[in-house]
Amino acid sequence: MRPNTLRRLINLWPPFLFNCIRVQSIARDWSEARVVLRLRPWNRNYVRTQFGGNLFAMSDPFWMLLAMHRLGRDYLVWDKAGAIDFVAPGRADVHAAFRMPDAVVDELRSAAAGGDKVLRWFETEITAANGEVVARVRKQLYVRLKPAVRGQRDATA
Repeated sequence: MRPNTLRRLINLWPPFLFNCIRVQSIARDWSEARVVLRLRPWNRNYVRTQFGGNLFAMSDPFWMLLAMHRLGRDYLVWDKAGAIDFVAPGRADVHAAFRMPDAVVDELRSAAAGGDKVLRWFETEITAANGEVVARVRKQLYVRLKPAVRGQRDATA
C-alpha cells in the first residue's frame, strides 16, 4: 500500500475520524508520519482539555506501521508495550511527529539478523502549536525475522 493511500484510509477509520485525529502526512519512504489531534467539544475531557485516551490513540499505530514498511515483508513487527506521561494540559490542538531514520532501520535489521527477537523502545513528544510538550508517549516494538526467512537463512549458512 502506498503511504498516501494509507493516510486517506486511516483518516476514515472511526476511532480517528470521530475523535478528530488526522494523519497529515506519511513520507513516501515511510520514514516519517505527522499527526494532529484537534480539540473539539465532543472529544475533550471533564476539565475541557485533551482527553488522555485520544492523546495515546493518536500515537498508537505509527511506530509499528513505519517499522513494518521500512523493514519489509521478511519481518514480523508488533506493538509489545506502551506508556504515556502526561506533562501539561492540552488546551488546543496538539501534534506528533514520528521519524524512523535509516540508521534505526539498519540497527533493527542487524539486531534481528540472527533470528532473535528484538525489543526496542521509541518515544514521541506530543506538542501544542507553541512547542509546549503536552505528553510523552513510549512504544515498544517487537521485531523478528519471519520463520520462513529464518529457515532460508539457516539453510544458506
